[in-house]
Amino acid sequence: MPPKDTFHTAGAPAAVYLSIRSCSHSAPDAPRRRNGWKLAGVILLAASADGLTTSGAQAQKLEARYAISMTGIRVGQSAWTVRIEADRYSASATGGSVDLMNVLVRGEGSARVSGSIKDGRLVPAEFSSKLVEEGEKSDLKMTFEEGVVTAVEADGPPPGPDRVPLKQAHVIGVTDPLTALLIAEEDNGGTVPNKESCNRTLPIFDGRRRYDLLLSFKRIEDIRDKQPAGRVLVCNVILHPIAGHRASSMITKYVADRRDIEVSFAQIAGTNVLAPFRLRVPTLIGTMAVQATSFETSPLP
Repeated sequence: MPPKDTFHTAGAPAAVYLSIRSCSHSAPDAPRRRNGWKLAGVILLAASADGLTTSGAQAQKLEARYAISMTGIRVGQSAWTVRIEADRYSASATGGSVDLMNVLVRGEGSARVSGSIKDGRLVPAEFSSKLVEEGEKSDLKMTFEEGVVTAVEADGPPPGPDRVPLKQAHVIGVTDPLTALLIAEEDNGGTVPNKESCNRTLPIFDGRRRYDLLLSFKRIEDIRDKQPAGRVLVCNVILHPIAGHRASSMITKYVADRRDIEVSFAQIAGTNVLAPFRLRVPTLIGTMAVQATSFETSPLP
C-alpha cells in the first residue's frame, strides 16, 4: 500500500484534512524524479484574481499560443485556454511551458484548473497536472475549498529528507499555479492596464511546494507591432521558496529571490482579466523567453 501522510488543517472548517498520497509505478531502483520549480506555469498564472468583474458581461474564451526560446533560438511551444463565465472559470495549459523544468529539460506537460467566481474572486476547486520530464511521467490531482488544500494525490515517491518539510499552515490561504496566472483588475473604464495590479504577493501551492511570488510594477509597454495591439502590463517577479522544495537544488538556488525576472500581461477582451503575454527568465545558459504568437478572445455561446 502506498505511503500516505495526513495533516489536519488547523484553522480550516471542521473535518477538513490534507491528504498527500504518493504512488510509485517505477522500479524500486529507478532514479528519483527531478522536480523543479513550476515557475513558468507559476508565473504565467501568477496573480490572485481579486476584483474580477463578470456581471453583465458576456462570457469569454481566450485561446493563446506561445513560442518558447532560449537565447533567441526557438525550442518549444505552448498553448493556453481560459474560459471566464458569470460564476465559474477554467484554465488549461499544454506544451513546453507548463513549468520552468519542462522548458529547461525540453519536457512536455499539461495542467488544468476549474473553479467558481465568488465576490469577484477566482476560487479554485480542482487542479490537475501531467508532466513528462527526462522520460519520467508525473500525475497530480489536488482539490481546494475556499483557499484551503483538502487533498493531493501524486504518483511517484514520497517527499525525501532533502526537501524542506511542509506544515499544516502551508496549505491554508493559497491558490494553485494556474489560477495565479490570471490578474483581475479593478474596472478603470479604459484599456490601459492598472499598474497597481502588479503590486501583490501571491501564495501558491503546486501540490508539493509552497512558495510566494512577489510582483511589483515595472512598466506599461506598447505592443502595436504585434497581436493583440494595445498595451501590456509588465511586472517584476521574485520567487521566494517556503517549503516542499529541495534546498540543495541548483535551479532553486539560482532562481530564488532573483530580481531580474519579468512577466507581461495582456487583457482578455470583454473582461477585466489579464492573461500572460510574455515571460523572461535569466538562466545559466542565457535568457529563456515565452512569447505569445497569438492571443485571441471570442464570446462563449
